[in-house]
Amino acid sequence: MSDPYFYQPAQGHGLPHDPFNAIVGPRPIGWISTRAASGALNLAPYSFFNAFNYTPPLIGFASLGRKDTLVNIEETAEFVWNLATRPLAEAMNASCAAAPPEVDEFALAGLTPAASNIVAVPRVLESPVSFECRRTQIIRLQGASGAPTDSWLILGEVVGVHIARALLRDGVYDTAGSRTILRGGGPADYFEIMPENLFRMKRPSYP
Repeated sequence: MSDPYFYQPAQGHGLPHDPFNAIVGPRPIGWISTRAASGALNLAPYSFFNAFNYTPPLIGFASLGRKDTLVNIEETAEFVWNLATRPLAEAMNASCAAAPPEVDEFALAGLTPAASNIVAVPRVLESPVSFECRRTQIIRLQGASGAPTDSWLILGEVVGVHIARALLRDGVYDTAGSRTILRGGGPADYFEIMPENLFRMKRPSYP
């Protein structure tokens, strides 16, 4: 680290591909299903996604631009997050197509909309985990200067959780066995969580 590569993002990175997404990664995928006020279904993956609170459980994702997902959540205040796994990777990628609002990405990706228990938005039947969510906040992001960006952070409270029973081992969720995929950097990089990559560290006590 005696001579690191340095750049100021506002002045460009000077590299073949922006390294920011690759460095902050791999990241969980926000595979979000929504329903428009008109009833039209939408399903799209978002690579800026994570969990933010335990009680109540809050998750959030960023929409770069005013996409259908954002508009639908503004209209209905509901959405569902669906776990993207290796067997569903190609379907997830198909749902990423920039289709017009009237196109049903469930059908486009060959997936089955399944009724949720609490919200009116369907979950992806084929996904082993889904979170039913109610919108809590929509925040337009801004830079250090205070200037608004063309990105919106959507936060929601998880009000219902669906887990495939095969992923509950003695009552403990089997992250390593879920085959969860994560978004990496570059134009097309993804990673799969695999059991052989598992290691454990217990939180230290102090003093």
